[in-house]
Amino acid sequence: MTQTSGTMLLQVEDLHVSYGAIAAVKGVSLDVREGEIVTLIGNNGAGKSTTLRTISGLLHPRSGTITFAGQSIAGVPGHEVVALGMAHAPEGRRIFPRMTVAENLDLGAYLRKDPAGVARDRERALELFPRLAERINQRAGTMSGGEQQMLAVARALMAAPRLLLLDEPSMGLAPVLVDLIFDTISRIREQGTTILLVEQNARAALAVADRAYVLESGHIKLSGAASDLARNPEVAAAYLGG
Repeated sequence: MTQTSGTMLLQVEDLHVSYGAIAAVKGVSLDVREGEIVTLIGNNGAGKSTTLRTISGLLHPRSGTITFAGQSIAGVPGHEVVALGMAHAPEGRRIFPRMTVAENLDLGAYLRKDPAGVARDRERALELFPRLAERINQRAGTMSGGEQQMLAVARALMAAPRLLLLDEPSMGLAPVLVDLIFDTISRIREQGTTILLVEQNARAALAVADRAYVLESGHIKLSGAASDLARNPEVAAAYLGG
């Protein structure tokens, strides 16, 4: 999957994040270049989601630096990070269940002032996820888990992000839908959006990514080309089922 790397888009250096007295992320450093898919893999509780939530401004780091598009964003509120060109499709989907698919998509674009661009991106999102087009006026809470996951990704894309953060997009989905989600992730990148992906399905994540970081107990244990890590015996034993 590796393609020529563009300019540095995101740089995280020596990131430390705690929940009260409990250290969840302990000195994580990673980077993402324009045009890449980079994945963070690791077991439950390794600090993957915490890292993503801190990058997108939902959590404040205890220390460390986060630089996005040349700008320091550590501790910057989430809505300001969105305005800079980053969108986050969170773990557990967090769609608005009482609102329709259309209303959820509109909320993804709430900071934008370009109606023509918003309309274009809505068309693009519905092309990526035709199932959503069929359910455009349906309340989001009445859809299946897979459809809600599609909506969470589509809503994040409505912000027209340069960097899309995806947190466990395949969690709880049937295998056929997992394949669909990962095919769509590849298509989103082909359309010009850079992606940082947190995923427990290490095999699928490594198949779609250019580079990968393995997180263990809040530390980066391994990093490198995704194809190399997929062949690494240590990674295979721990995360790919031998």
